Amino acid sequence: MSSTENSNYEGFTAEERAAMKEHAQEQKKAARRGSRADKAAEAERDVLAKIAEMQDSDRIMAERVHAIVTASAPALAPKLWYGMPAYALDGKIVCHFQPAAKFKTRYATFGFSDQAKLDEGAMWPAAFALTEVTAEVEARIDALVKRAVS
Repeated sequence: MSSTENSNYEGFTAEERAAMKEHAQEQKKAARRGSRADKAAEAERDVLAKIAEMQDSDRIMAERVHAIVTASAPALAPKLWYGMPAYALDGKIVCHFQPAAKFKTRYATFGFSDQAKLDEGAMWPAAFALTEVTAEVEARIDALVKRAVS
């Protein structure tokens, strides 16, 4: 690469670096010895603690999303993923909540990984913007999560 190609690269943002550090800590914590049940309980406590740290609007939405996901798909295990609440099946992330404050964005998102069974033709949404969790939004999240693990 020439120096002109590199001159536009500014590196990772502080938020991206922080998320990567959180992920490394999560991986180290998960590798510690302990029973599967103890690890699962600790992971859920970590998710709830992370949600409690969020700013008001993000926290309110994350609490509702957590309640919906855990009720809709009990097989999904709550865990932190890059410092965000996420839900995994057999150790693989299926969906996650990204607070708006995490990367200083305009809205929070509820996203799905390629593990989610949401395929619809040649193109389908993998993330949804959230500004509030209404009854209609709750119903849609419930349906998507159930479909994602079916």
